[in-house]
Amino acid sequence: MLAYILDMDGVVIHSTPLHNQAWLEYLRRHGIHRDLKAVEAAMLGKHNADIVRGFFGDGLTDDEIFRHGAAKEVLYRGLMAPRLAEFLVPGVVDFCRRTRHVPIGLASNAEPANVRFILEGAGLLPYFKAVLDAAQVSHPKPDPEIYLRTAEALGATPSECVIFEDSDVGVRAARAAGAGAVIGVSTTTPRLDGADFQIANFLDARLDVWLGRLARG
Repeated sequence: MLAYILDMDGVVIHSTPLHNQAWLEYLRRHGIHRDLKAVEAAMLGKHNADIVRGFFGDGLTDDEIFRHGAAKEVLYRGLMAPRLAEFLVPGVVDFCRRTRHVPIGLASNAEPANVRFILEGAGLLPYFKAVLDAAQVSHPKPDPEIYLRTAEALGATPSECVIFEDSDVGVRAARAAGAGAVIGVSTTTPRLDGADFQIANFLDARLDVWLGRLARG
């Protein structure tokens, strides 16, 4: 059997522009000034706690790290709420609908509140048999833990899973988990050398053909 596992940011939702905007605004409020390129480099594919440490230093308590991350995510959701449909990766909703016969999981480094916000707001939650977020694992990507646990929750072996990722960090995690195949979604990173196949979005007519060949072995 095949199972599909999707990352969220960059695969379900092209959230990078608004995460960047939220971080720029949040840092500015705290007297920290970074340009867009520096913010994106510090953020892409990383767990919120690591991002906060990168901006505010290593001397923070766990509670301070949590509060900074949570406050920034409130700002992000406020920016995204009126524009969620606009930022969904093209074709992702239809892809989930037409492949509902395949077990689908979500494995994201994102905070739980963001995962709920996106999946519920987009009406996608019913299509996912398993949803894992940053709070449910001890080691975020690039560690393979989240993919191993999502595969288990889907009742699949890692080698039966096709993983959709948009970042090099995520691709490394998928490979380390022993994924059967990795599909790169180039919303964030134009070229993902570790992916077996790459699409711009889920409207790519080649996707179903490629998945069909994979299913037939």
